[in-house]
Amino acid sequence: MTTIDAEDLAAHLTDRTTQGLARDTARLVRTGVLPVGARLPSLRDLAFVMGISPSTLSEAWKELRRLRVLTGRGRNGTYVSASNLSPRPLRVSAQGHFSPSARNLTLAVPDLSLLPPLDAALVHGARSEQLNSYERVRILPELERVLRPQWPFQSAAMLATNGGYNAVYLTLHALVHPGSAVALEMPTSMRLLDILEDLGARILPVESDLSGPKPEALQAALAQKPVAFIFQPVISSVTGQYLPAQRLSELGRVLERSETLIIEDDGVGDIAMAPSHSLGDRLPDRVIHIRSFSKSFGPDLRMAVLSASEDLVDRVQSFRAFSAGWTSRILQSAVAWLLSDDTTRADVRSAGETYRDRRNALARALRDRGIDVPDGAGLSLYLPVHSETFALITLAAHGISALPGESFSLGPTGHVRLGTGRLDLAEISELADIASLAAAEPFEIGTAH
Repeated sequence: MTTIDAEDLAAHLTDRTTQGLARDTARLVRTGVLPVGARLPSLRDLAFVMGISPSTLSEAWKELRRLRVLTGRGRNGTYVSASNLSPRPLRVSAQGHFSPSARNLTLAVPDLSLLPPLDAALVHGARSEQLNSYERVRILPELERVLRPQWPFQSAAMLATNGGYNAVYLTLHALVHPGSAVALEMPTSMRLLDILEDLGARILPVESDLSGPKPEALQAALAQKPVAFIFQPVISSVTGQYLPAQRLSELGRVLERSETLIIEDDGVGDIAMAPSHSLGDRLPDRVIHIRSFSKSFGPDLRMAVLSASEDLVDRVQSFRAFSAGWTSRILQSAVAWLLSDDTTRADVRSAGETYRDRRNALARALRDRGIDVPDGAGLSLYLPVHSETFALITLAAHGISALPGESFSLGPTGHVRLGTGRLDLAEISELADIASLAAAEPFEIGTAH
């Protein structure tokens, strides 16, 4: 039996966060550095050598035991139990499955009944130019012609991708080397965190307030020379709060003094009910703007468009040539048709208004109960709570599933995210009552209601 020395293992674990420890340990198992059957050093010994809290390491190993990578044998120690572990997005994979009877508010997704019909668009797409050609085109000329007039800046080049996260994944793998520092708006998408952690990037959190990333927090992160800064330029998909033009301008002034790439991830799109804006005109050589169509037209279209300088788009497209060299012309042409169709545009606007009304009806009901949640838009609401764990348990006891704020950050945030896109207005009052119980301090429950 192999026994792993604490100092030897510590030398391989460079990321001291819970997620980083879990990811790096899993990689060591996957690559055979930690062989199956090997006994790991005691938690206390390893934590001491690494200079971290034993509870941080304990949480990481708890996740790996759940994934059956490690096995705990009580006083006999912890052992490696799997070697065939494939890379996986830990946050997204950990969402779990919920009872069909539960109200699942873990998903910030569109209401299927509010998505536009696709039949006419797909018929149009089936007649797209150069259909079934093996020529690797960046973007179908038809789609580019439609998008140019409504794009938030005069981009040099455009690239169609297989969805927004595919665009982010391609961009980061083409432009960011493993181990590089990346500044990231917090809270942020779980998938962005998963992508960056799998890439081995060193994440520099940029704290946000109700108006988006704080300029002073961005300035502090830029002092560490990150390769890129990623943020949502219109509305946060986690909080449902807008980023005003004034705040965007302030961020631009901070970024002007750096050489950092700027990745604008507009994942909510047209249902945000706000005009798209960008730093692209201000910093054209460094801005990569990504716009997804999944929330407005439907996720099965798998469509997003990325814009940037010719050089940056060339580098992303070159990396992409290792896999799918282009995005389906049928789907690109279908999206072009949807963007041009008056009825579809009206349907999308109506859907955005409905999502905003549902979210803000819950926000108003929460304010009536003494919980400060401002109005916003989109598909989610960020509920402030005293304890994320207590809040989730309380919600679950009332048949409601939600996600903790730490799923969207590098640690607990004092919030729980509720998906609001599919809410029924008739359930708002009851949901607000339950949410107010979940948000309370545990000792208050005996006197509540």
